[in-house]
Amino acid sequence: MSKHKFIPRDISWLSFNARVLQEANDPSVPLKARIRFLGIFSNNLDEFFRVRVATLKRMTQIGKKNMHLEEDPQKILDDIQMTVLQQQNEFNRIWEDILVELEHEKIYLLNEKQLNEEQSQFVRKYFEEEVRSNVIPLLVESIPQFPYLREKSIYLAVIMRKISSAYEQKYALIEIPTRALGRFVLLPSENGEQNIILLEDVIRFNLPSIFSYFGFDHFESHIFKVTKDAEIDIDSDISTSLIQKIEKGIKNRRKGKTVRFVYDKEMDAGLLEYLIRKLNLSRKDNIIPGGRIHNFRHFMDFPDVFNAKSNRRSSIMHPDLSHSLRVTDVILEKDVLLNFPYHSFNSVIDLLREAAIDPHVTVIKITLYRLARNSKIINALINAVRNGKEVVVMLELRARFDEEANLTWKERLEEEGVKVLIGVDNMKVHAKICMIRKRVADQVIQYGFVSTGNLNESTAKVYGDHCLLTSNRNVMADINRIFNFLENPKTSLESLKLCQTLLVCPTSMRHELTQLINKEIKNAKAKKDACITLKLNSLSDADLIEKLYEAAQAGVIVKMVVRGIFCAVVENSKFKKPISAISIVDEYLEHARVMIFHNDGKEKVFISSADWMVRNLDHRIEAAIPVTNKEIINELKDIISIQLQDNVKARWLDRELSNTYVERDEHHKVRSQIEIFNYLQQKTLRIEDTIPEPHAATTLI
Repeated sequence: MSKHKFIPRDISWLSFNARVLQEANDPSVPLKARIRFLGIFSNNLDEFFRVRVATLKRMTQIGKKNMHLEEDPQKILDDIQMTVLQQQNEFNRIWEDILVELEHEKIYLLNEKQLNEEQSQFVRKYFEEEVRSNVIPLLVESIPQFPYLREKSIYLAVIMRKISSAYEQKYALIEIPTRALGRFVLLPSENGEQNIILLEDVIRFNLPSIFSYFGFDHFESHIFKVTKDAEIDIDSDISTSLIQKIEKGIKNRRKGKTVRFVYDKEMDAGLLEYLIRKLNLSRKDNIIPGGRIHNFRHFMDFPDVFNAKSNRRSSIMHPDLSHSLRVTDVILEKDVLLNFPYHSFNSVIDLLREAAIDPHVTVIKITLYRLARNSKIINALINAVRNGKEVVVMLELRARFDEEANLTWKERLEEEGVKVLIGVDNMKVHAKICMIRKRVADQVIQYGFVSTGNLNESTAKVYGDHCLLTSNRNVMADINRIFNFLENPKTSLESLKLCQTLLVCPTSMRHELTQLINKEIKNAKAKKDACITLKLNSLSDADLIEKLYEAAQAGVIVKMVVRGIFCAVVENSKFKKPISAISIVDEYLEHARVMIFHNDGKEKVFISSADWMVRNLDHRIEAAIPVTNKEIINELKDIISIQLQDNVKARWLDRELSNTYVERDEHHKVRSQIEIFNYLQQKTLRIEDTIPEPHAATTLI
């Protein structure tokens, strides 16, 4: 396999994050949203270093290559360092522009040297009443061992001097207590202004008070942060339970090796050298100079001080469900496709609530991966147990960065009597499936859903996903087969091969996808129409990329919408039909996976939880459901068609990673997320117009 055939996965991911940065730079995006995109960019980059860069560093230490794509980890690390520094410069430039625009709106981010007398008094008082008790300065030269620095925290490195003596100085570190107090403090303001100060600047202002005991009269301070290896190594000790291993892994993660050090470029050279030495870093490591402010992820929660309020559209009720008292009654009659965030996630919660109180329901089984902080899904399942139902929850404890939260959910569910499954050895359960069983007289009825996204009512407001509610017997039979395996994980994976309708990883999906692509290739060679349309989060599986290349060479039309990682090279003179690939980054995060195969006119359409990545296809439990309802097929095709026409938020995915916007037709702008909302809303209105008004005698008050 030659290297030129693929774009390295991690470099492609950085190109995706550059698209997020483009949104922050777009003057047509509301100012609050632009600041939020800077926060998203920063948070994304933190996680990238915690996971991917940490993994590459470990690979270099053991001399291992990523054999699947023939990547040299050290070369990738060098490219990452160069790209991140370039992006950091662009980030800083955008932030400076945004600061100017904030001032135009009379919003001022003040530092400790810009306060008037009233604001100074306010900051002193706020510090004494709220901040002082949360601040624990560490005089680093006075302690035997350099202190442990926490992930996701920012630190103020302080140099204290006496003007009378150039030789007398001390270093101190202060962790900024953002977890307890937040990052932003609103200051007294006049004349229609909004003045804000960051918590670290409140502390800077009060440094003479904090260190008054030592008699220093000159202070310098600079913000820095560290990013650490976040991988949880699950050891092979069979005497230790998975839960104990994860708990141990979470503790070890906090002590992970530093993989990035970001600092204020104005930092004193001696202090910088001291910190680099104490953190056991070298100049070859990811040591990144930045501006005065770090941990921009907090800026996702920038105070709502803007004159222009959000014009975000409210979710609508699915038309098939808006005139029914019960979601259950509808899906026992027909399949229903929910398209989040355009459709309300409440329908999923309502389905589980109905099951919880339905006297005929006997069993609820569901997989959970990432949950909302105050999960209504959990509440519905607990109510079901209290009402005498058997509830089985497959709770993936290894959902990265949600391990701790999921351990807490496990404890709560088990206290209520829920049977909690914790997964399969060496394999995450990423499928989003649910089965509800009820018995009416002597008849057993089953219904549920397969989703592309997490059962999380918070993220469902901003993640674009699909959820197919169904009572299809073949689908429910396969969901039962998956749960039978999950409840008896010591049985062979072969049992999953019994699934006849769902495509399941790691047993059948890769093979079935290959066969579907092969059929398109065969049809193209026979001069028949052949087309593959894909919507994915990530495309990095080398074998499937090779099959797509083969399809393009045969003349198959290949169209793709891929949000994030995209390792394919779309330009090749051997392709009879060029591969068309775009990425859409906009207000909502495109998270759905949809696969459409022309199949000689008998289209095969799937929605799936799995991306086309090795980890998903070979090392996870995933599920894709075929869509058979003609109306729903047409709806999915219409939605994908709208996205493929996007000429406002779509960027071409090319070999150069240029992120060039699709050329805009000023007379016919298509911003797909708005057009999809309009499409679904119009569909709702058309259906509602055909529904007769209920008879007065049956109207419910």
